[in-house]
Amino acid sequence: MEPHALGFSDLDNWADDDHEAALRTWRASCSRTGKGVICDLPIHNARRFFETHFTPVQFGNPDEALFTGYYEPVIPASRHRTGKWQYPLYAPPADLGNRKPHFSRAQIEDGALTGKGLEIFWLADPVERYFLQIQGSGRLRLTDGALVRVGYAGKNGHRYVSIGNIYLTRRKADPSRFGAGSLKRWLRANPRDGRKLMHENPSFVFFTERQGLGVEQGPVGALGVPLTPKRSLAVDPDLTPLGTPVWVETTASTGPIRSLMVAQDTGSAIKGHQRGDLFFGTGARAGKVAGTMRAGGRMISLVPNDQFARIGG
Repeated sequence: MEPHALGFSDLDNWADDDHEAALRTWRASCSRTGKGVICDLPIHNARRFFETHFTPVQFGNPDEALFTGYYEPVIPASRHRTGKWQYPLYAPPADLGNRKPHFSRAQIEDGALTGKGLEIFWLADPVERYFLQIQGSGRLRLTDGALVRVGYAGKNGHRYVSIGNIYLTRRKADPSRFGAGSLKRWLRANPRDGRKLMHENPSFVFFTERQGLGVEQGPVGALGVPLTPKRSLAVDPDLTPLGTPVWVETTASTGPIRSLMVAQDTGSAIKGHQRGDLFFGTGARAGKVAGTMRAGGRMISLVPNDQFARIGG
């Protein structure tokens, strides 16, 4: 489907959004995107700024839109392997960039990296480890009470496979009544079959300890800036450039969302013009909303006017 230009009046509830909040999130991205002049313009009114310097453009078919959610979990952990702490988070292997693909999830969990000194933290729950890799970042509550941050540091190069989709297909489950919480409960209740199911996703994520983030700041996304709850969006960067303001219309379990967000992150499962993953924040409450988020809607990119002219506007 060809790009389709819209007016701001075509965006549902555009006038009611908090444009100042969206502007703060967008400006945090500017230093990373090389947008140049537009980042340095004086701004006296956030809504007027977007309406003056951007054109809303619909890429792709909204009938194919899918919005999910993600969050930053808080997980008990240890720096040392002892007692119940038996499931490691790994730093990237030295040969990660040279060996493509690297060991699969099954190979790694069967011991392919054991003895290489790559373990940075240990968890008590293999299911939490799996979902931490899906989220890409998290906070760890250590045995001494300290709170540390971990973030994405690379992956093994294998294709991501959604075990949720496998579960739905095999068990003929109702997608409208299925979420991350349902899958976690099944994996824990069926540890042997759950391990086999997790191994069907060969993709594996490596982590690094993040320093210098305030408690009030979100995790660092693919763009290199801390994410903002309900303003940061993971997209397909091959189709939606990081740093793009994106108007989102969709429905979450807590009600409709009509908000200007910013493309600041990516994800292995996020593919397509109309595919977005909304960041909901940190902790269990954010996780509950994110875990039930699966809805249609539409994404409208706000394209700078000079770029819009170049693509045929």
